[in-house]
Amino acid sequence: MKIFGIEHIGFTVPDLDEAVAFFETIFGAVTVMTTGKIDVDGVFMRRRLGVPEHCRIENIKVLRCGNGSNIELFEYSGEATEDALKRNSQPGGFHVAFQVDDAVSAAERLRERGVDVLDGPTYVDAGAMKGLTWLYLRAPWGQFLEIVSMTGPLGYEADGGPKLWSPVSGA
Repeated sequence: MKIFGIEHIGFTVPDLDEAVAFFETIFGAVTVMTTGKIDVDGVFMRRRLGVPEHCRIENIKVLRCGNGSNIELFEYSGEATEDALKRNSQPGGFHVAFQVDDAVSAAERLRERGVDVLDGPTYVDAGAMKGLTWLYLRAPWGQFLEIVSMTGPLGYEADGGPKLWSPVSGA
């Protein structure tokens, strides 16, 4: 099997319209595909997607954000509980990072727009990630996201290791 890379990252949101508006407004995302309601039975839901048979996909939207992987957003019906999202420290917890030209100015713009931004940005001045500036934020539904910017090659690259993929260079 030849792996080309990550084609998309998919996750479920409680309100698809709110999520799409957030990604469009904050990250300049463009909706490239909408499925509408998926007409399948409960056995399909359980066996192919691993969800309870009574759940249904109300809509899927795939977004393109700059030069990177697609984001696939799901809105399901049928889930009775509103469990909290997993923290980053818990197995299954995750975040999605977006590379920007300047994390410091991006943080200012995010705060001005009322986005829930955690402390930072943080500049890493030593070690493997030297040259990275990063900042965590939360989407309206609680999902952690991150913005990063780099001043040049990261610290680990001084040892000649393989380079990280970047949407800036495409390699």
